[in-house]
Amino acid sequence: MTDLHDLSAAQLLALFASAELSPLEYYDHLLAHIERWEPSINALYAFDPQRVLDQARASTERWSRGTPRGMLDGIPVTLKELIATEGDCIPQGSRATTLIAATADAPPAARLREAGAIILGKTTVPDFGMLSSGLSSFHGITRNPWDTTQNPGGSSSGAAAAAAAGYGPLHVGTDIGGSVRLPAGWCGLVGFKPTLGRIPIDPYYTGRCAGPMTRTVDGCALMMRYLALPDARDATSLPAHALDWNLQAPSMQGLRIGLMLDPGCGFQPEHEVCEAVRDAARLFEAHGAQVDLIGSLMDRQLLDGLDDFWRARQLSQLQSLSTAQRDNVLPYIQDWAAPAAGMSAVQAVEGFNQTFEIRRRCAQLFGNFDLLLSPTNQVSSFPAEWPSPGNDPRQPFEHIVFTLPWNMGEQPALSINCGFTSGGMPIGLQMVAPRFADQWLLQCAKAYEGWRGPIKHWPSAPPR
Repeated sequence: MTDLHDLSAAQLLALFASAELSPLEYYDHLLAHIERWEPSINALYAFDPQRVLDQARASTERWSRGTPRGMLDGIPVTLKELIATEGDCIPQGSRATTLIAATADAPPAARLREAGAIILGKTTVPDFGMLSSGLSSFHGITRNPWDTTQNPGGSSSGAAAAAAAGYGPLHVGTDIGGSVRLPAGWCGLVGFKPTLGRIPIDPYYTGRCAGPMTRTVDGCALMMRYLALPDARDATSLPAHALDWNLQAPSMQGLRIGLMLDPGCGFQPEHEVCEAVRDAARLFEAHGAQVDLIGSLMDRQLLDGLDDFWRARQLSQLQSLSTAQRDNVLPYIQDWAAPAAGMSAVQAVEGFNQTFEIRRRCAQLFGNFDLLLSPTNQVSSFPAEWPSPGNDPRQPFEHIVFTLPWNMGEQPALSINCGFTSGGMPIGLQMVAPRFADQWLLQCAKAYEGWRGPIKHWPSAPPR
């Protein structure tokens, strides 16, 4: 029998509608489940169980009258700490931040509330959202439920840990270089970064997207029905499209797929990771696709150029802080940004300009292929206490070489579990489609998920 905390949003909605389960009964179970997990993984911020129960009680009354407020009435959702929710502070994962309560919901929070979802809580992030790690000077250490000695990745670290641990079915992260897909890969989830502008977000920035993080492709598609609704606060958002987010599996016959196993720079992917991704590619071949091994897209100049720009951007942010505030920033962040003090303006601009070379290469690749497959993560796991997989601020981006290009190129990309290492840690398969083909990419992922079969055993909560 499926535990209540493992039920999908669709299953919960059906039970609420039939009165077989009330939202209040569900949350009585879910909150007890979270109480068992949270001391071990530290996934939540701005979590108020009483506030959640009050909302569950109101939802229960609406369902009992047959008047749910929206299509997600009573369904729990978590939002990454960086996504504003009215009345809650946004520390950006750093003790250096002045805590000021947000005066309005950001677009993802607003759309989910309008649909009736209950915001269970916010989820943890590392300092300024600038690490692929669960290490934060404000939140402490967030850990991977599959092995609490290991890192969930980041910067959507708490969202990934919460989803893997069963803190409800729906979670939202943000992604500017892999921050949805990397932790999704390390935690066995589906993490979807849509085409830039598909999900309105505020504040917006080059490459920055919000995206669903769920246990199944269906969960992502359900959230997209609401997250992709328009919001004028995002000047980069796409025009509203009448997508129904139907996940009818497409034909693979004759599909041209590029298989990328060489990152071109940075860490080389581990053998077990490559084998799992190759096995996934063989499933596409077995269903009629043509899969060709292709070379790398990235190189050292591109990666180092973006590193230069992001160091300069981070140093600008640090220099706006007082000395006392800067002393509270995670040392790794300070060490990473420090070389930018000797960087010329020309060097920083040339670094940012690598964005457009990456974009050109991404567009060129999809002139030859319909779909791209690659590993999500080159490294299968790393210690929870480390700020990055390499633990070296001199080379902070060595592990994002497969994920970063699609933020700069604006293509939709997702991570989906394609197996486990011999040590039991999840392995992520990244799937990338041409710009604007968001629904089709989810349909392809749904097809692969069906061939792979469900993940039957998720991490178990520690005993009481």
